[in-house]
Amino acid sequence: MKYYLTTPIYYVNAAPHIGHTYTTIAADAIKRFKRMQGFDPVVLTTGTDEHGQKVERAAKGAGKAPEEFTTAVAAEFKKQWDTFGLQYDHFLRTSDPRHHDAVRWLFERCQKNGAIYKGSYTGQYCVFDELYVSEAKPGDPCPDCGRPTETVTEENYFFKLAAFSGRLLELYEKQPDFIQPDTRRNEVIAFVKQGLNDLSISRTTIKWGIPVPAEGNHVFYVWFDALMTYLTAVRGQRDSEGHDLWPADLHLIGKEIVRFHAVYWPAFLMAAELPLPKRIFAHGWLLFEHDKMSKSRGNIVRAEPIRRVMGADALRYFLLREIVFGQDGSFSYDALVGRYNSDLANGLGNLASRTLTMIHQYRGGAIPPGSDDKIRQVACETIRAAAEAFYNFEFSKGLEVIWSLISAVDKFIVEQGPWKFAKQQDTESQAALDRTLYTSAEALRVATILLAPVLPESCARIWTQLGMTEPLGSVRLDALAWGQLHAGQEIGEVRGVFPRIDAKPAIEKMRALEAEVAAEQAALLGNAPTPSAEAASAGSQITIDDFVKVDLRVGQVLSAERVKGADKLLHLKVDLAEAEPRTIVAGIAEAYTPEQLIGRKVVIVANLAPRKLRGLTSNGMIVAASVEGGKPVLASFLEDIPVGAHLK
Repeated sequence: MKYYLTTPIYYVNAAPHIGHTYTTIAADAIKRFKRMQGFDPVVLTTGTDEHGQKVERAAKGAGKAPEEFTTAVAAEFKKQWDTFGLQYDHFLRTSDPRHHDAVRWLFERCQKNGAIYKGSYTGQYCVFDELYVSEAKPGDPCPDCGRPTETVTEENYFFKLAAFSGRLLELYEKQPDFIQPDTRRNEVIAFVKQGLNDLSISRTTIKWGIPVPAEGNHVFYVWFDALMTYLTAVRGQRDSEGHDLWPADLHLIGKEIVRFHAVYWPAFLMAAELPLPKRIFAHGWLLFEHDKMSKSRGNIVRAEPIRRVMGADALRYFLLREIVFGQDGSFSYDALVGRYNSDLANGLGNLASRTLTMIHQYRGGAIPPGSDDKIRQVACETIRAAAEAFYNFEFSKGLEVIWSLISAVDKFIVEQGPWKFAKQQDTESQAALDRTLYTSAEALRVATILLAPVLPESCARIWTQLGMTEPLGSVRLDALAWGQLHAGQEIGEVRGVFPRIDAKPAIEKMRALEAEVAAEQAALLGNAPTPSAEAASAGSQITIDDFVKVDLRVGQVLSAERVKGADKLLHLKVDLAEAEPRTIVAGIAEAYTPEQLIGRKVVIVANLAPRKLRGLTSNGMIVAASVEGGKPVLASFLEDIPVGAHLK
């Protein structure tokens, strides 16, 4: 019985951060759990979405051709998943020729069935979300991200999305679990009920995309392209019994892209007369300092520094235990280290260490016979409750249940006091010692099996120390029961799995590595390096070598507003032809009103380190000059210089 699941096809406008890792770790845990349920094969697809105007602009901002830029970022994603040991089966790039063929095949099926026609579009378009906003007027913000929309006029192919409203609503009604959780399902139903407009599925104003058949100047709209990746990856593939791997059993996505997956994607498949995916689960955002992580906010956290300092399993556990899957959750280094020490070091790690050490010390390294009935009952209920929670993607609840078992065994060991029994040689005391040690070891075995999808590396080490010869990955949940640890079995060498971490130096090291990894990624993507602190603070006494490090770029002001409580400061959003606009706080409010700046091209120092001003993070500096005592004057352009251009 096959199980096919997917992560989002990650957009390559920037390198991977902890938010991308969160989704992929969850998918990896689900894959491992499904194997334990007996599904075979379990196939996981991930990959990169590499087309569209946002990527084209990001490549231009990095000074690279789109092919070079997307190849570099895709390699970073693949490297990240490999380093974390994530068990994906397909990593598909939308630039892959196989995918181009599949997208054209989908288009031709939809066209043949009368779902596509040619027309023209004049209206608003959000570059950041790659989203047409047909109800917006010039200057209106995007309803999803709040960024200014752009007015576009072009010839397009249109998909008859409005014609599928009834079939979509029928799908949601007949399959209530098609979209989960319920909050996302309700949002989608409300969106469809208010009326759907036909969807433009081609662009003529950009070049970086898949060409539409027989239309040299048309490329496919990025969402018609990217969504097909899920099918491209397994197109024509079958399991050992000849069953197609498509349809997907689960699309795992972030909540911000639920509309594309739950409305557009099933409509495309309906039009092409292809099977629909069975379930779409939209998880929440990972927040840092109460905001969604993004480059423009300057609050990106990367997973690699955490892995280097604390290990991959520490991050896996934190993300799946701390955050209720489907809801927004917060990340902080303090919470990460705190959860690690309390649950992993003092909980699971301590149970493994003390239990196995006592078996070595008191029974020569051999599992003794005996069992405590109360702990047996707790363990049996834990198996049932944890499996049910994981089945429903309630990872936090499932882990909480398992830790209840760990806590119960810790309490049991303290109450029994095996170290006291060991000093007494009477039959009753020795039997009580055997019973305590076996019960603790068997509970550890049960917990290790249940935790394997979440803590694969650490559980494999505990499994070996228990002396188990059966591969941990081959254990089936439906066969898991109490009493399967054999008396007389020799355990392995005891080694600590979760050493306790000193919070302050660990956090300092992770923050330092965060800056190091960020610089590595910036260099890889072609972003300019940040000037040294000495150069930045040198005032007028700088050398020509320092001066040439300054990265001057042309930007266009998208929005401007006064900073509350500051007479001289303006809060600007500036387009530098990057993946996202820059947030810049500029001291020019005495010379310019917000209205005078919107749409104006300005010069930005783009490679200054972020700086906090009035609670806002400024990611750059606007260039202005003034005579002594005068108001600042901005540089003006007498010729049409493109946004993002580097100035020498």
